[in-house]
Amino acid sequence: MNKFGLLLSVLLLAGTSNISAQMDASIKLNEVMTSNSSSLQDEYGMRHAWLEIENISHSTYNIRGMYVTTDRSVLDRKMSVPERQKRMSQIPNGDERTNLSGRQHFVLYLGSQPNLGTLHLAVPVDATKPLWIALYNGNATQLIDSVSVPLLEADQSYARIANNGTRTDWEVKSADRVTPGISNVTTVSESKIEKFKREDPHGFGMALMAMGIVFFCLALLWIVFTLFGMLMRHMETAKKVANKQPIKPITKTVEKTIEVGHKTGVILKDGFDSKGIDREVYMAVIGMALKQYEDDVHDVESGIITIKSKATDWDDEYAQMTHFHEPVLPTTHQAPQIPTGPELK
Repeated sequence: MNKFGLLLSVLLLAGTSNISAQMDASIKLNEVMTSNSSSLQDEYGMRHAWLEIENISHSTYNIRGMYVTTDRSVLDRKMSVPERQKRMSQIPNGDERTNLSGRQHFVLYLGSQPNLGTLHLAVPVDATKPLWIALYNGNATQLIDSVSVPLLEADQSYARIANNGTRTDWEVKSADRVTPGISNVTTVSESKIEKFKREDPHGFGMALMAMGIVFFCLALLWIVFTLFGMLMRHMETAKKVANKQPIKPITKTVEKTIEVGHKTGVILKDGFDSKGIDREVYMAVIGMALKQYEDDVHDVESGIITIKSKATDWDDEYAQMTHFHEPVLPTTHQAPQIPTGPELK
């Protein structure tokens, strides 16, 4: 029975320790300021370096009795607990503000005097050097949370930023973004002009940007006018060449193309028998032949015997076509004249 009670006590003690350890893990260092010149004031109107602690869980947890230190020597595992406690400052009891509800923040003044109040700790802080700060449990043996703070300017803070609850990053925050006692996720309204002034206080960026715009515009104008001048010179050269040397082969080619096109059209319209010659040409040739026949035009050459044909009645169609029909006279037999002398060939 005694053995069973002893085993039960050990299990209860282990369970309590595990629950306590889980609760301690919900307490985090949230924001630190090492040089306070115009930031948070205490109840006496004084400014001290300060530390913000946050309960990241949704359960209430009391942080009284925990220890805060800036002495790295406490990391020595061989150091005794009493010796470690001498190098730390304990958060005192008796203040309801140490009982942190879920997502609540709690601010402690560092480098101060504990007799000024429960929020004042005598933790040494050197604002001219980087700082390491840690939070231990009430036994001064378990490290709950710690952070290495870089060298900060006046009124700057070093704040924690949680990323999806799995990784924690820290950032340096300017004086206008410091958030003691509240969440670090804040939105500061800042105009573009104010942001530009803050990022470029001496105006060097503005000067370089203005000069860059001016030089870019000048370069663009130079390119445009250069291209325009080249275009005008080429146009003037083309005009001179056209005036001095007309392009005759092109004109002849165009005329020949028109002629071939006309013949091709005639062939397609009247068939290949016309060989590309228009009907009007045929009609003109026939008309000229008829006119020549009407006018009895023939070659007159010396030494040539010309025998003229005589019209008869049997060729009525011929008479109608030539309009040279004569009355039929009684025919007499005449002997043909035989040329003599030099006319006979």
